[in-house]
Amino acid sequence: MIQIAGILFWLVIIPFCIGLLPAGFMPEDERKPGIVLLAGYFTMWAVFGLVTIPVVVFVRYDNFILASRCFMALAILGAAAGVWLTYRRRRFGRLREWMSFADCIREMSVAERIEWLLFLLLLGFQLYKAVAYASFDGDDAYYVAASLIAQQADTMYTILPLTGRHTGLDIRHALAVFPMWIAFVAQKSHIHATILSHTIMPLVLIPLTYLVYYEIGRILFGRPDRPAKSERSGENLPLFMILMAVFQIFGNVSIYTNETFFLTRTWQGKAVAGSLVIPALLWLFLLLYSGRKKGAAAERAGIWLLLVCVNITAGICSSIAVFLVSILMAVAAFCLAIVERDYKVLFKMGAACIPNAFYVLTYLIVGYGYLFKQ
Repeated sequence: MIQIAGILFWLVIIPFCIGLLPAGFMPEDERKPGIVLLAGYFTMWAVFGLVTIPVVVFVRYDNFILASRCFMALAILGAAAGVWLTYRRRRFGRLREWMSFADCIREMSVAERIEWLLFLLLLGFQLYKAVAYASFDGDDAYYVAASLIAQQADTMYTILPLTGRHTGLDIRHALAVFPMWIAFVAQKSHIHATILSHTIMPLVLIPLTYLVYYEIGRILFGRPDRPAKSERSGENLPLFMILMAVFQIFGNVSIYTNETFFLTRTWQGKAVAGSLVIPALLWLFLLLYSGRKKGAAAERAGIWLLLVCVNITAGICSSIAVFLVSILMAVAAFCLAIVERDYKVLFKMGAACIPNAFYVLTYLIVGYGYLFKQ
């Protein structure tokens, strides 16, 4: 029971409550439970990165204890602040609509119900395979072992997972602290880090990824929760979800494809970067584009905040992901500036990439410093 309570608290309750903060500054029709949960995870990961990376760089001994305590305090404070601000502002007056799943199902056609059922079957199949037939690869010898060392030895990146010996800071892996977040959850929920990685994480990260795809599909193919332009608006959304699920299942044409990482290395940071972070950027770009013609700027502040958090999350997942998302941000900024004829977006996108610049600067300074010492 303690393990289940810990998992529910740190993987459901805390992210959702934290997500109430940025979601409260988003347009009212975007304050959905799924968006709140996504916002909470990206905000939580961003806070974890801002706390843990400096500790890894500047503290050598017992650094995991320090990072865990600081992050736990900030996470609980952020969750409490999200609940309190939501209650004070009454920003979620459409709570009844959150629970009207029966009405949504009743309004669907028979074909849509069958399509959604097919998607759920495909999703369930993937979850079952990911847990019952867990894949083990060579990278687990480093990433999962690094999580386990942090959980059991209370130290981060000072013990080499491949040999068990003490080592200097490995800059190639030290700034990508996603395994340390897994170690934190494992420690607080009293679950072995290996079990958490291979059994629990797929049940969390795979649905989160499809939640991002769902939000992308709502924008591209119509949103059933809004007044439709036609009676057939939004009926392509379940087909889009089915197509994405089929791509993921049959995308294992190489060990290097995103689909392979998504289903066989779900818990690894680089898999999260490719499967979750980059699609989340595309989702936020679509939100910014679709929201520029309506609503006040204050109601889009939450989207920009999420954009910053996603950029920081890319850094804790993989160092190379920082470069990838920065390039993607630059391309999106130029496209939006040309299409909307508003060149202020270039400066806004540039400001959202400031954490990426600090990350790269830290990587270069720390990396060259240790290189010169050797």
